[in-house]
Formats: sequence, structure tokens, C-alpha cells
Amino acid sequence: MATDTVANAEAAVAQGKKILLDEAMWLNIGFVCIKVFLIVVAAGIIVRLAKMLIRKTFAVRIKGPLKYNERRQQTMSKLLENVVAYVVYFMAIIAVLSAFTIDITGLIAGAGVLGLAVGFGAQNLVRDVITGFFIIFEDQFSVGDFVRIGPAEGTVEEIGLRTTKVKGATGELFIFPNGNVTDVVNFSVHNSIAVVDINVGYNADINQVERLIQEFLDTVEEKYEQIIKPPEFLGVQSLTPTEMVVRVIAETLPMQHFAVARGLRRDLKEYLDQNNVEVPLPHMVMMQRPVQK
Repeated sequence: MATDTVANAEAAVAQGKKILLDEAMWLNIGFVCIKVFLIVVAAGIIVRLAKMLIRKTFAVRIKGPLKYNERRQQTMSKLLENVVAYVVYFMAIIAVLSAFTIDITGLIAGAGVLGLAVGFGAQNLVRDVITGFFIIFEDQFSVGDFVRIGPAEGTVEEIGLRTTKVKGATGELFIFPNGNVTDVVNFSVHNSIAVVDINVGYNADINQVERLIQEFLDTVEEKYEQIIKPPEFLGVQSLTPTEMVVRVIAETLPMQHFAVARGLRRDLKEYLDQNNVEVPLPHMVMMQRPVQK
């Protein structure tokens, strides 16, 4: 019994040595490893070159004479980069499996059946992908746009086929499945309007105030590059118990109205102060009734 055990052990060791010393096997393993390494390196190089070519192509389109929409071109550029990476890496995986002599046909057929089964349970994923496609196709918003999606408001950082990322003004990052993007407010498509209200006391000469504001507005367009056309003085907007409110509007580049409005308020306040037009202060009136005896 012990003799048979020893004989079996010796046979196993001999078989192991024969396998380890098999020169053809090691050559085949080395060839497969080199082939896999070359496939991975080639896939990485192809992806980098393709992304570089896509960026340069879209950069030329943006700067070209046809004046393509820069927002849309940037979004399409990033999307194409992702698609190229997915396709090339998928082909690289197939090539690596082929290098290991794995039956790709059966694997693909099995993956198709599995994908069909998963598709019935991943309807939300399918909805997200389809919605993402239409967001990009219809140019509802693009990378760099300032948007409001539900409770989130900020700049679009990335648009994918499944999710959209929006960065808030204070740094928070909102990530939405595209299927949940239903109501969108895009502030970057058209020019913005800066609205500036100026409070004027009732003791001021309204005609003089209007003339001074118009004189000020005639010089504003040269100072603010963001303003598209000359600002307009609309007149008295409202009357309150303590003051009159006059309104000025200015059309600006998209999302530049906040900065322009702040600058106009400061400069207009200084201009009115120089011309002795004071900003009204709250007044308190006290009435004393005679004491009845």
C-alpha cells in the first residue's frame, strides 16, 4: 500500500517536472502574454489618438468661419470621446479573450441572451440612456450651461448617456439619472437681462433724476463689455410709503446679468451722490394725543 502511494507521488512529481520543463508550453504562454500586452497598449494608444483627433476636430469647427454652436460642439466632443473609448476597449477585451483561445461566438451569444434578460429588469437604465440621447440630440442643454433641474441650480459639468452632473454655485455636485430630468430651465441659451431698481425720495425732482440716470446710461456701454446694447431707463416702477422706485434694464451676455447689475448699482449710486440725489432713509412719524382730563 505504501509502495503504491510512493509510486503515485513519484509519478505526479515526474509529470509536474515534465509540464514545467515543457519548452513549447512556455513559448506559447510567452507568446500569449506578449500578444495581450500589445493589445492593451495598442488599445490605449488608439483611444488617446482618437480623443486627441476628436478634440482638435471640434476645436477647428468652433473657430471656423461657419460659427458652430460652441456649447453643442463641446458636448458632442466629450460624448464621442466616451463612445470611442467604450468601443475600442470592448474590442480589446474580445481580442484578449481570443488570444486565450476562448470561444467568442458562444460568449457573445450567451451575452446577448443575458442582455435580453437583464433588459427586462433594467427598464430605468434603458429609459436613462434614451432620455440622454434625446437631451443631446435636441440640444436641451450642453456642458458649461447654467441650468435649473428640479431643486438643483448650477453649471453643467458633464452629460452622459445615463447621468447628468450639475455643479452648484457653492461647490456641491448634483448627479441626475437622465430619466429623472423632466423640467429644465436653461439660462445660457439667450441673452440675460440685468434689472436694477433705484430708490428715490419723494423730495427729489423726478425729472432731474430721470435726466441724470439717462446721462449715466449713455456712458455705461463703453465701460461694460458684457452689455449687448444700450441700457434702457423704464421710469417709475412703483411707489411706496417712503420712496419712489425707478427701474433700469440692460441686455447682457448669457449669465452676465448678475455682475452687470451689481456694477450698475454701485456706479449709479456714486453718480447720484455726486449730483446731490440722496437715497431715501426710513422716516418715523410720532403723534402725541392730548391727555384727556
